[in-house]
Amino acid sequence: MSRLGWIILAVVVVVAGAFLSMTSFGSTERRTSRVAVAASAPDAEPAPERPGQLVVPVAGVRPSAIADSWNDPRGGGSRGHHGTDIPAPGGTAVVAAAAGRVEKLFRSGLGGITVYIRSPDRRWIYYYAHLAGYTPGLAEGQAVRAGQSIAYVGDTGDAGEGNYHLHFGMQRMQPDQRWYQGEDVNPYPMLAAAAPTR
Repeated sequence: MSRLGWIILAVVVVVAGAFLSMTSFGSTERRTSRVAVAASAPDAEPAPERPGQLVVPVAGVRPSAIADSWNDPRGGGSRGHHGTDIPAPGGTAVVAAAAGRVEKLFRSGLGGITVYIRSPDRRWIYYYAHLAGYTPGLAEGQAVRAGQSIAYVGDTGDAGEGNYHLHFGMQRMQPDQRWYQGEDVNPYPMLAAAAPTR
């Protein structure tokens, strides 16, 4: 083969190699969802080491950035706020504040897209509201660990368009009570305690 032939062959091999390195022969849908989840779900805080301590349920938010909004007026002053609002950009990963089992995936007028997770001892419900959507595959009955991605920050329900935040609530439960029957408890002290201790 002539020198020109070898040069042409080398160029063809290089171009073909470059093309193959940019091409995937697997499922595009699976690859895209992995990238989307990885991009929107940065690592969460480590799981708590002390009882009564929770993981901050919005990825990338520090305990010091959370304000206590318990009992602030809502509904034009007709009711108090029973939870802690954590502002974050829309689509930010929402993670489980504590281990448990998904008890209910629900959509309501006030909370919008919501998740209720019950603690393993059935004495607590952790409530996540105003979500943009759930992490792919999240289902009722599924066990989750503290810090596991479960959903995405949104503005659904009565949050108001563009008012992206997670409403995080807690209810003290009797083991036989249903997901909506608990007694509201201020989660702020347990979220503020999520700062690492040395």
